[in-house]
Amino acid sequence: MIPGTAARVPDHTADSINASIRAASDARVLDAARRLEEMNGRLDDIDRRLADLEKEWDIERTLETNAATLALTGTILGAFVDRRFLALPALVMAFLLQHAIQGWCPPLPIFRRRGVRTQREITEERMALKALRGDFDNLPGDPATGGEARGRAAIVAARQR
Repeated sequence: MIPGTAARVPDHTADSINASIRAASDARVLDAARRLEEMNGRLDDIDRRLADLEKEWDIERTLETNAATLALTGTILGAFVDRRFLALPALVMAFLLQHAIQGWCPPLPIFRRRGVRTQREITEERMALKALRGDFDNLPGDPATGGEARGRAAIVAARQR
């Protein structure tokens, strides 16, 4: 069976790595909530982190770039050095197809261990930070004060969307 797009990468990632990625994201949101509380509602840190999240590469972009680089390298080497290098782009494309269908390919565990996240994981952190900032109305507490309780509520709200 072919898994859904949002679940396919986490489903093929070790639970410990998924938990580590989620814990790191939660820690960043909770840290932003504490700093918001300490800085009396100044949103500079949250705005900076949101800008960083807009630039973060997700696992799909990382895998696509990796595959394109290897395929292009193999093609160039095959054309100018030895035709046997043409096996590299064929292998890479087979792995990319496998990833598109199943959500797994050989470099996936390496990138996930390095903390490369899915677009959904990045979006969850972004939504939690926006909720913490006060962009949404349904969180407990005052957006200007922040705090850990508001940070945890923002994380829960982001994961429910």
